[in-house]
Amino acid sequence: MADTVQEFVFNLTFPFSRTLGSTLSTFSSAIAQGQIIGVRTGGRVIAPPLEYDPDTAADAGTDWVCVGPKGTVSSWTWVPEPTNLHPLDHAFGFAFITLDGADTPMIHVVDAGSESAMSAGMRVEAKFKAPADCAGRIDDIIAFVPASDPSPSEGAGEPFEAPAENEITEMDAFCDLRYVDNASPTTIMWAEALMEGRLIGQKCPQCARTIVGPRGMCSVCAIELDESHIVEVPGRGVVSNFTIVTPTPYPGQTETEPFARCSILLDGADAVIAQQEILDVPVSELRVGIHVEVVWAPENERSATDIDNRSRGSGGDIIVGWRTTGEPDEPADRYLDRMM
Repeated sequence: MADTVQEFVFNLTFPFSRTLGSTLSTFSSAIAQGQIIGVRTGGRVIAPPLEYDPDTAADAGTDWVCVGPKGTVSSWTWVPEPTNLHPLDHAFGFAFITLDGADTPMIHVVDAGSESAMSAGMRVEAKFKAPADCAGRIDDIIAFVPASDPSPSEGAGEPFEAPAENEITEMDAFCDLRYVDNASPTTIMWAEALMEGRLIGQKCPQCARTIVGPRGMCSVCAIELDESHIVEVPGRGVVSNFTIVTPTPYPGQTETEPFARCSILLDGADAVIAQQEILDVPVSELRVGIHVEVVWAPENERSATDIDNRSRGSGGDIIVGWRTTGEPDEPADRYLDRMM
């Protein structure tokens, strides 16, 4: 087994659009015009507005109220070293700010210049983007900054007249998530075996089931398995089940025609390996019971970079796919009721 712990870096990125509903569309349409609003419900003003009263779960209604742009910090925390996921590229504070005219705090950024400038009770005011750049998002407020004049906000607490139809009813967003996963010992063993052109599993000493690829435990007996339980399994097996996927357009889609992904029960194994591709059988002719054998990528083209803790038997770029052997189909009773 490798001496060093390997890391897998994942980037989950995708665009999406969401409809806002009547409450958030009113808030977004107002903030795009440089006005922050709340909603009066249950005898208090909640800002930003919620669709429901958090105490009673009743509909919060449409009694809109102008709040801010000034407010008072009630508590805060300092961010000395922002990352690319933070709203500012220099040190700043996150704070609970109760806006003038509101009874509940909102959380936002305070760009105070230094940690020593932050304090509970400090007066701050919203700093908006240029009007042409405002899109109805909460980050239309770049940050709150120390108020130049601590006096109450003009117009705070007055009713806000919402238009009959809000200008902003949908919002485009983008998810960008990066996380790091340390490879488990069994993942490293599986990847190293694949690179050598071998398939391995772990055999449980209690139930004698062989699990491919190794996962460090027997899911039937709930006991830990380690390197001493490793066994080699042949690169031959039978298709136990399959799914035909009809592609639908989405960002990053490369498949255009229906394709199949199969689960294969290797000879001598008790757990199938899933998401496998059969190379020489058209989708329309695919069936369970077909005998197949592994097709390896050439040694100089093998890469284990796609093998991670969730692979559960995946061959990544090392296994090209599986081809039929020409043997008669296997009877169903020999490959049913197996583990994943």
